Amino acid sequence: MLDPATLPDVPWDALSEAAAVARAHPGGLVDLSIGSPVDPTPAVVQEALVAAADAHAYPRAAGTPALRAALIDWHERRRGVRDLTDDEVMPTIGSKELIAGLALWLGLGPGDTVVHPRLAYPSYAVGAALAGATALASDDPAEWPTSTRLVWVNSPRNPDGAVLDVPGLRAVVDRARELGAVVAADECYAELGWEGEWSDRPTPSILDPRVVGDVRDGVLAVGSLSKQSNLAGYRAGFVAGDAAVVARLLALRRHAGLVPPAPVQAAMVAALGDDAHVAEQKEAYRTRRVLLAQAVTAAGFRVEGSEAGLFLWATRDEGAWRSVAWLARRGVLVSPGSFSGPGGDRHVRVALTASDERVRAALDRLIP
Repeated sequence: MLDPATLPDVPWDALSEAAAVARAHPGGLVDLSIGSPVDPTPAVVQEALVAAADAHAYPRAAGTPALRAALIDWHERRRGVRDLTDDEVMPTIGSKELIAGLALWLGLGPGDTVVHPRLAYPSYAVGAALAGATALASDDPAEWPTSTRLVWVNSPRNPDGAVLDVPGLRAVVDRARELGAVVAADECYAELGWEGEWSDRPTPSILDPRVVGDVRDGVLAVGSLSKQSNLAGYRAGFVAGDAAVVARLLALRRHAGLVPPAPVQAAMVAALGDDAHVAEQKEAYRTRRVLLAQAVTAAGFRVEGSEAGLFLWATRDEGAWRSVAWLARRGVLVSPGSFSGPGGDRHVRVALTASDERVRAALDRLIP
């Protein structure tokens, strides 16, 4: 039996003291920590959910035909991935459950290695622990041992917004194929690029034919509508790629009952088919990003990286928790970079997911 005590601590629990300090500020809390969306779910999505509310039959684990068609169309339209078939796409209950469960469902165990980025969302390592495998934090394909069976890529990366370009993604895929490992790319921030060539288009997908060549063997792309469509509460995610791997996941998920509810599947079809709300949401985040960058810079922080994604990666060349405490006394809650690994112990992560009113409050508190 798996002992929960062997799993990493849930990092957000460690923020409770700083959160209490920030919440006591006379102007209330400005929460820039977890990054949970605050804007309304688009009307077109809500309407689709309501219209599908008479969901008396069991939903399909593989997704409705309409949802699979929407996923195929969206990958071609927004991600440059052509000729996907029904057996290469599948909805998930958000992206986190797939990320945490993938190593286990692929049959990994003791003696196997799961590679994830040096700065990383904790769930990649949790997934390795659930399977009894070894987690290795590494961004250099040359370092990956022969025991590697699963490689996680996150681009744009949480927390620092780093983007892997096509050559970088191709190097990952080439090395993983040499090792006989599956590559899974967490691409949930792909629509949120801010600088350079990503400012007006999505970042590259690992399924781009320039990356994988003529076949998608051993490669998966994991997506989420939580950020780009404000569907975090719907738990609306998906996976695309190697048909054999998708078939294995589907078979296991059918047995376990891991099936997105039918109304959520209908809402996903609406969200995937409407690019206008995604563009509108991106512009809202772009404005908040500019203002929050001004605020933290005025407070003595230096913003590094952050070329894409939902966060600013900032440092004042001091311990992360010292920065967290300083900001908390001003009613602003951020997360320490150490939540993402030792390489973040002198940075803080500042989420863009606050209302315009709360962003203005942060400016008032941080700009002298």
